[in-house]
Amino acid sequence: MSIARAAIVRFFLFKNMIVLTPFAGIFYSGIIAAAWWNNSRRSASKIAAAEETARRLVDEAIREAENLKKNKLLEAQDEIRRRMKEFESNADAKRDALQSSERRIQHHEENIRHRLDLLTDKEKEIQLAEIKTRELHLRLQEKKDEAVRIIEEQNLRLESISGISREDAKKVLIENFVNIAKTEAAQIVKDLRDAAKAEAKKEAQRIIMQAIQRTASEHSVETTVSTVYLQSEEMKGRIIGREGRNIRTFESVTGVDLIVDDTPDAVIISSFDPFRREVASVALERLMNDGRMHPARIEEVVEKVRIELEEEIGRIGEDALLELGIHNVHPEIIRHVGKMRYRTSYGQNLLKHSMEVAWICGIMAAELGLDTTTAKRAGLLHDIGKVIDRDTEGPHALLGYELAKRFNENPFVANAIGSHHEDIAMETPYAALVQSADAISGSRPGARRESLEGYIKRLEKLESLALSFEGVVKTFALQAGREVRVIVEPDKVDDLTADRLSNDIAAKIRQDMEFPGQIKVIVIREKRSTAYAK
Repeated sequence: MSIARAAIVRFFLFKNMIVLTPFAGIFYSGIIAAAWWNNSRRSASKIAAAEETARRLVDEAIREAENLKKNKLLEAQDEIRRRMKEFESNADAKRDALQSSERRIQHHEENIRHRLDLLTDKEKEIQLAEIKTRELHLRLQEKKDEAVRIIEEQNLRLESISGISREDAKKVLIENFVNIAKTEAAQIVKDLRDAAKAEAKKEAQRIIMQAIQRTASEHSVETTVSTVYLQSEEMKGRIIGREGRNIRTFESVTGVDLIVDDTPDAVIISSFDPFRREVASVALERLMNDGRMHPARIEEVVEKVRIELEEEIGRIGEDALLELGIHNVHPEIIRHVGKMRYRTSYGQNLLKHSMEVAWICGIMAAELGLDTTTAKRAGLLHDIGKVIDRDTEGPHALLGYELAKRFNENPFVANAIGSHHEDIAMETPYAALVQSADAISGSRPGARRESLEGYIKRLEKLESLALSFEGVVKTFALQAGREVRVIVEPDKVDDLTADRLSNDIAAKIRQDMEFPGQIKVIVIREKRSTAYAK
């Protein structure tokens, strides 16, 4: 195009000259035509080259699209195969879990059959004891008959010797020997009967206590355990530690029983105290995520988690009060409300029960034209005495009443707390509302289970009893109350004293408590020395 423009410019510049000189014009016209033809040929070659480049780019794009399509198909096939493998792996894992559950169920069934066989054997033993008792009665009857015969012979002999008439002698002999025979026979019968009754009663009590103990332990496991799922099966070995030092430290500082069994990728935390179970669960998860697992780190993490959960208790109490629309509550009472989260009342969560009572009180108060906020406040705090330190003795209603008065709670609320079990006189309608709402919440089907509350009280008493000995720092009741672990101060209790202490605690338990089976007392004494190099 630049050549054509130059030709045109030259044409216009020499226009006049072309006109004046015809030959020069023809010459320049040829030049212009040649330039145009050259330019047209170059344009055609460029267009052809561009078309060739376009065809080549299209072909390359088609080839790349085909390659991309093949790659995507291969990736999709790989993904399908990978997902199929994952599905098969999950199916195998679930199948293994089902088989493991079937084996455990079969094991339980075998245990039950074994227990039934034991009970059948005991029944046979009792039947044999009854047969022996009947045989003794028969022998006793024979002795009686023999005594009658001897008496008859003696009567005849005495009659001949004394010269007394048979009738008179008979009266004397009858009065003497019959009285003696009756006395002896009655004594023998009494002794045999008492021995048989004592033996039968002892045997029956032993059988019943064994049945109760087994039933109670299985029921307790269902309601006092938490499951922590592991990242891998190898984590169990790290939790146990070398020679079991990690698991011993963990159980000592948390007061729970850590069960590492055949359950795949999971461990069981057992304790009657929900707060201890929560501390242990959170601490174990943090230790697994952190990767460092040794006694010093375990103690550090458990203490940190315990402090965090103590702070969380305050937030739980604030959330409960906020949900109920209750304000201006003393911080210490808020903390006690949060502690209800980790307490139970006859198997019913104490915080949920108290909030339920509060809502019921508020509804009834609204129907009666009373202050709903005061009613809900009294309902929420009515069982606050149950979370006061267990070393404080007294009915929980009176303990809650004293706590409410100490922190200047509304007098109507304090009276409702103290009188909902009629420990003090009811002075306001709110007290009657709280008592009624408490009964409604506790008596609805499935709300409570008396046996669990009694079980927890028994374990708390067991811990308190062991803690009363000098040198004892901590006590933990485990294995549904069949084991108590006692942590002692190593500076105050030596090895010999620890042996004597375990026997003393066992004797105290036998004296002050009633329990089925046996309770194992373990005294743990551990001495640690720490130094720092600077």
